[in-house]
Amino acid sequence: MTENGTGDKEVVGVRRGMFGPKGSGDTSGYGRLVREVAMPGSSPRPYGGYFDEVVDTLTSVLGEEAFTAGVERVVVHRDQLTIEVRREHLPAVMQALRDDAGLRFELCLGVSGVHYPADTGRELHAVYPLMSITHNRRIQVEATAPDADPHIPSLFRVYPTTDWHERETYDFFGIIFDGHPALTRIEMPDDWVGHPQRKDYPLGGIPVEYHGAEIPPPDERRAYS
Repeated sequence: MTENGTGDKEVVGVRRGMFGPKGSGDTSGYGRLVREVAMPGSSPRPYGGYFDEVVDTLTSVLGEEAFTAGVERVVVHRDQLTIEVRREHLPAVMQALRDDAGLRFELCLGVSGVHYPADTGRELHAVYPLMSITHNRRIQVEATAPDADPHIPSLFRVYPTTDWHERETYDFFGIIFDGHPALTRIEMPDDWVGHPQRKDYPLGGIPVEYHGAEIPPPDERRAYS
């Protein structure tokens, strides 16, 4: 068992060094650091606190069959409830979380992307923090997509606040949010090649001048090994 009563962890890879890129030098000073990349497993009941009530209410609203079809697993890790949802069911689950009087998660605080290259078939993760102002509760919802098919439904019509956050996640991770009204880059130039926060994106860079000294780009700095 892992922390907070979660089931067996799922090891999806091994990270060497601080950041893990290959062929571009390790500039962190931690070249010999070796760490597992692990996901917490499904959590057994009881989840604790209001988490059981949230999951029970969502199951009741969706119906047992729809809940089972839409929700991959429920994870409680470090006092955080995460409901992992199959991407095709994401809008329906999020609308239920928003609209039902017993749930009423009115506020989606955005969407963050994560890239796990070794998590085969679900390399791209989108994480949505939700808050219920009515009930003073917080949870997370997570959906995944494979590198080969990086599509997740947009939540713009359920939570308009995700507009710029989905654009940023597309810009940096390459997740395509189907149904977004204007999915264009928001930080990088329109003609930029690649998505800079993916784990397989090369460090690269340009020299930086600071106080009269020139700092070389990350891939040309000293490697610590």
